[in-house]
Amino acid sequence: MDGNGRWAEQRQLPRIFGHRQGVETVRAVVKECRALGIPHLTLYAFSSENWGRPAAEVAALMELLGLFLAQELETLITEDIRLRVIGNTALLPPEVLQVLQRTIERTAENSQLVLTLALSYGSRDEILRAVKGLAAEVQGGELAASDIDERRFSASLDTAGLPDPDLLIRTSGEMRISNFLLWQLAYAELYFTDVLWPDFSADELRRALDDFAARQRRFGLTSAQSASDS
Repeated sequence: MDGNGRWAEQRQLPRIFGHRQGVETVRAVVKECRALGIPHLTLYAFSSENWGRPAAEVAALMELLGLFLAQELETLITEDIRLRVIGNTALLPPEVLQVLQRTIERTAENSQLVLTLALSYGSRDEILRAVKGLAAEVQGGELAASDIDERRFSASLDTAGLPDPDLLIRTSGEMRISNFLLWQLAYAELYFTDVLWPDFSADELRRALDDFAARQRRFGLTSAQSASDS
């Protein structure tokens, strides 16, 4: 979800105004995904690198996150949306972590849409934590190194229990993955748009989904093989 700051700067507004407008886009996109019956949506809300931003902006983002979670809890419950989180959440402020945990617990039984927030998340950090965890199991005799395969490794990641993404949408014209779900995106379709996140509407989402639907996903096979499998 990129472009909040630039959206504000283009309007000669403080960057936080862009982040606030970006929250409105989150609401609209989650609502549209729920209406379309999309079962999983992951939003890259705050990266591990974002901690390096100016302290005032980080503090404002954390306050905005806590406010969003508190305001949206009843909507999540009513709409049968489950909240999950990936990332090193131990770094989050205690008051934000408290409301986050409460929201996760209150929505744990919901099933129509799993909304995953990537918070204090970096894929390299996630992979390293998984490797260290597996190494500790091997060292402790709980796991044989020969038993580590793709399935076992995936189960050690923050996204354990979630399907790999089918589609990655990157807004604001940036043409990179930016340390997001590097393992999980192996066969995802990538969609890039110049639209800044605060301007990303339900119509823009449907445009991305239409583009995705027109693609042929081969997963290493030939076109003929993929056609016969479908």
